[in-house]
Amino acid sequence: MIAGHMDAGFLENIIDMIKKDRELLELVPVLINDDRQRVRIGAVALVETFLEENRNEIAALVPSISAALLNQNPSVRADAIYMLSLIGGVLALAYLKQSVLDVHPMVREAAMDTIRELS
Repeated sequence: MIAGHMDAGFLENIIDMIKKDRELLELVPVLINDDRQRVRIGAVALVETFLEENRNEIAALVPSISAALLNQNPSVRADAIYMLSLIGGVLALAYLKQSVLDVHPMVREAAMDTIRELS
């Protein structure tokens, strides 16, 4: 349901829902794995919106977010790399290292740039 609303452009409504129930942040890994670009962009916007005040909760999602690095869609993998770059930290960096060997040049480049940025 959240992904559908995100795709329909109701990001502000979803942000309001999460402000009332922070446990909904646990949907971020599902949203970053969605094939719809608008949903993934919304997932990144959620991380950007809530990261400062909820860093520990979002950092705890890094292993689940990193599962998107195995998605068949290279755009999903690249967007997951971008999300991990926002979160940062040693754990995100550890997951990103595997993407340097990705078959898709866009994903490899995003991983290399992010690793340089976080190192």
